[in-house]
Amino acid sequence: MARLIRIVLLAALVAATIPCLAQEKGRFERQLRERVVVEADVEYGKAGDMPLLLDVIKPKAVAENGKPRPLVVWIHGGAWQSGDKSSGLPRLGLWVAQGDYVGISVGYRLSGVATWPAQIHDCKAAIRWIRANADKLGIDPDKIGVWGSSAGGHLVSLLGTSSDIKALEGSNGNPGVSSQVACVVDYCGPSDFLLFARSGASAANANGPISKLLGGPVSDREAAAREASPVTYVTKDDPPFLVVHGTADRTVPFAQGEKFYEKLKAASVDATFVKMDGGGHGIGGPEITARAKAFFDKYLRGKTVEVSGEAIRVEEGKQ
Repeated sequence: MARLIRIVLLAALVAATIPCLAQEKGRFERQLRERVVVEADVEYGKAGDMPLLLDVIKPKAVAENGKPRPLVVWIHGGAWQSGDKSSGLPRLGLWVAQGDYVGISVGYRLSGVATWPAQIHDCKAAIRWIRANADKLGIDPDKIGVWGSSAGGHLVSLLGTSSDIKALEGSNGNPGVSSQVACVVDYCGPSDFLLFARSGASAANANGPISKLLGGPVSDREAAAREASPVTYVTKDDPPFLVVHGTADRTVPFAQGEKFYEKLKAASVDATFVKMDGGGHGIGGPEITARAKAFFDKYLRGKTVEVSGEAIRVEEGKQ
């Protein structure tokens, strides 16, 4: 009976906590909106008749000396099959509210709508649109950083390594404009689909999200798997990278981040790797957020700051 009572009390506590968390999130976003201007559902291109949309987040404060601000672009995760650009406001809003950045959160076609390479075509089209509209956005077109987690980490990594790969550009919006980015923050993103498949992780099985992305199992789609892998395109002229991965990630194996970092360093790319010791899939917490901010401050704002590669110990239940 005592055990039953404990279970009931725990269930009641969880039920009470969930709406509280939702209320807190809503309050946080309302406070952000008092300090930023959000222009939602801006069309950056079309895929057939389907509009491709992004959200622009600007500080209400006037830019110092009227100078254009650097830009941080957020690309959401969700295994390429779910998630949406609304996750960008809580990620970018605080930095934008401080007045130092403009933020943009990009939506892209999910795998249930279109298979590879639609996703990277859309992301590159977004960067081209952004650069073509830099004056209107009040941004410096040479100071565009990208940040993503999980599937978003994969896509931003591709933006970083494949700016010179015409086959991945697509034709949606502003052809001829560069899709190059200035720096990349990759949280727990897949980097090598062939290695991923050999790991035996469930995400790579016949019905998993990687197979849905590629339009079939990796074993039948090896050429597409190689084409979709950021490691394929690493060269010494790639932009600076911050790669972050949890050692206990059961969704995207830790080796995906570790081997990607090793490939970047072998090519003499300016790369920093942060191991989230004990961390699972999904990266967060004040310490890693501070390092991501320092990384963008260094490479987009020219600040003289250190971006530490020291491992971060994740306490159980805290990530």
